[in-house]
Amino acid sequence: MADRTSRLAAIHAEAFDGPHGAPWSAAAFADLLAQPGVFAADSPDGFILMRVVADEAEILTLAVRPGARRKGQGARLVGEGVLAAAARGANRVFLEVAEDNAPARALYQRAGFVEAGRRPGYYAGAGGARRDALLLALNLAAPLP
Repeated sequence: MADRTSRLAAIHAEAFDGPHGAPWSAAAFADLLAQPGVFAADSPDGFILMRVVADEAEILTLAVRPGARRKGQGARLVGEGVLAAAARGANRVFLEVAEDNAPARALYQRAGFVEAGRRPGYYAGAGGARRDALLLALNLAAPLP
């Protein structure tokens, strides 16, 4: 497990080296994966970390190495994660995404997610600036695009 959490942390650090978040440590991944309902679907260049509680799932984070982006990796991981969440009983999937993260927003829109709310000032930015998060939802009872 330590090797896996270290690998997830390394991918996360590469993926979040910029304005859209701070990387998580291997210990943070170990703590999350030890919680009930939390699971990861991963590949050599990325992963999705999700949590299922009752009939709802949440995407905790999605990370793809910069060199592997724009090749369908993120879409594959989202699809795999959504299917795994549905198999665990989820009827809806939620996530938060920074309002200014256009690539992530486009990925989730293509996967069928729609805006369900907004969290003002949810993300900390450079120099103390705050950015809004969009709450996105995917209803699994509806056909996937």
